[in-house]
Amino acid sequence: MVPLRACLDDLYMLWRQRIEERRPFQYVVGCEHWRDLVLSVEEGVLIPRPETEMIVDLVNDAVKEKEELKEGLWADLGTGSGALAIEIGRILGDYGKVIATDLSPVAVRVASYNVQRYNLQDKIAVKQGSWFEPLKNVEGELAGLVSNPPYIPSAHIGCLQAEVAKHEPRLALDGGANGMNDLLHLCNGAISMLKPGGFVALETNGETQSKFLVDHMDTETKGSFHNVKIISDFAGIQRFVTGYRAR
Repeated sequence: MVPLRACLDDLYMLWRQRIEERRPFQYVVGCEHWRDLVLSVEEGVLIPRPETEMIVDLVNDAVKEKEELKEGLWADLGTGSGALAIEIGRILGDYGKVIATDLSPVAVRVASYNVQRYNLQDKIAVKQGSWFEPLKNVEGELAGLVSNPPYIPSAHIGCLQAEVAKHEPRLALDGGANGMNDLLHLCNGAISMLKPGGFVALETNGETQSKFLVDHMDTETKGSFHNVKIISDFAGIQRFVTGYRAR
C-alpha cells in the first residue's frame, strides 16, 4: 500500500481543476522538470518550455569559445521561474555572476525561491523591474544577456490552447501587435548594456520574427553587433537569434 500525501477530496479537487478548468498540470503540482532542474512554478509565472533549454547550450558554447565571458556579469531578463539564470549561474561556476530581472513580483518571489533551492543566492541576484531598469548601475558591463521575452502577437493570445491562454500570465506572452515590441527593445538596449565582445541570445516565435530581428540588427543597429546568427530549436524552427557586441 502506498500512503497518500493528500486526502482524496483534495486530490479530486485538483483533478477537476486540471480537467474542467484546463489548469496546467505544472500549476496543479506546483513544479516543472526542466533540464536537470525541478523548478517551483505557480499561476503568475510562465512555465519554462523545453525549447528554451537550448539557450543554456548556446551560452555554454559561447563561454567555451571565449573564456573571458565566464568571468563576467550576465543578465537574464524576464526571468520567470529563474530557469535560465540558474543554469547560467551553474555554467559560470566560481567565476561570473548573474542578475535576473522580472516585472512581476510573483515571478521575482518564485525565482528567488528557486535560486535559494539550488544554493546560488550568492551568485544570482533577482531584481524586480522592467527589463533594463534594475541594471542602470551596470551599463556597459554585461558579458552576456539572454531573454525569452513575450513574443506572441496580441491578437493570437486568445487562439492559444486553454492551458496557456486562460492560466499563464499575459504579461509573459503578449509581445504587442506583431509580437516584436519587447524583442526590439531588448535588442536596442543590449547595445548600451553589453561590453565589447559581450554575447546576446534572444528567443523568438520562429522564422519570421528571427529574420525580422536579424534585419533590424543589420540595418537599424548597423555596426553594433557581429557574428549574428539564427539558430533552430530541437524541432527545426528558427527560434533563436545570437550575436556579439562589436568591439
